[in-house]
Amino acid sequence: MAEQGGRAVHPGAWWLWALSLGTAATRTTNPLLLALLISASAYVVATHRTPAPLARSYAAFLRLALAVLLVRLLFAVALGSPIPGTHTLFTLPEVPLPHWAQGIRLGGKVTAEALVFAAYDGLKLATLLICVGAANALASPGRLLKSLPGALYETGVAVVVALTFAPHLVADVQRLRAARRLRGRPDRGLRGLLQVGLPVLEGALERSVALAAAMEARGYGRSAEVPARVRRTTAALTLGGLLGVCAGTYGLLTAEGGTYGLPVLLAGVAAALAGLKLGGRRSLRTRYRPDPWDARAWLVAGSGAAVAALLTLAADRDPQALHPGVVPLVAPALPLWPAAAVLLSLLPAFAVPTHPEEPS
Repeated sequence: MAEQGGRAVHPGAWWLWALSLGTAATRTTNPLLLALLISASAYVVATHRTPAPLARSYAAFLRLALAVLLVRLLFAVALGSPIPGTHTLFTLPEVPLPHWAQGIRLGGKVTAEALVFAAYDGLKLATLLICVGAANALASPGRLLKSLPGALYETGVAVVVALTFAPHLVADVQRLRAARRLRGRPDRGLRGLLQVGLPVLEGALERSVALAAAMEARGYGRSAEVPARVRRTTAALTLGGLLGVCAGTYGLLTAEGGTYGLPVLLAGVAAALAGLKLGGRRSLRTRYRPDPWDARAWLVAGSGAAVAALLTLAADRDPQALHPGVVPLVAPALPLWPAAAVLLSLLPAFAVPTHPEEPS
């Protein structure tokens, strides 16, 4: 990851950058823009990925994204699609279903329009997964946990444990398969899967028990005594803030609430942040070498937020360019200024210096 003067870029900035790219991916089904998003995120990962073992999980996310795309296409072939089409590719035997399953079919005609629509939809979800994989490769979830407010610390621990579970499994599988190959034993097929899967499961259980013991030894879950009035104030601020966020968001999405939507949303966010600040008094913990949020963090997070905002604006201004039609079947075109907006996500690759980060 990028460092300057011995300090790394704040992990929250990389997560905001990656999640903003994922948000931008939800605003379009244009395969050219989605491919540009994937390429930009992959380039930044290639230049700024951490040397930590979790960074190697990016390849696993790429394979998972490819599997999601193939499954989406398989569903379109086997279960049909509501998209009408005139270019029939092939016809499968159709299985009759009972009357209560109307609207669902098995088999039948498979059209090019249905497959293209499924490919666009699956590529959007695959891009989301790749963006999450980029966040894992660029920032350690453990370092991100140190930056969470005290009120969210326990929830953050659960999320970090969940995020690190899959990469550890991938590392265990690679290690066991390499060991079996060195011993001349099969590591593929059903037999190899069973003989690798059981040690991986055993290692995951042992790691869980060791993690639970380590957390208990370090006093995880202990909390400070706070006055009852502070607890009530915290609950009121948090609940009121969440209700204000919901009401403000609803107001912004409706024509009638345009006048009050933004003030209510801002008031709700402020109340929720105040509730989180008060709730942090119950968490007894200290931060060792906290990560600063500096100009480089603003640059990384801002570049991703700019991509999300510009593609959201483009989706409202020119929906045809960001959502190419499949009926009639036409080749997608690359819209120029949305494509230029996606290129803003490459700013961290050139503006943030690259130096290896020490494993945390």
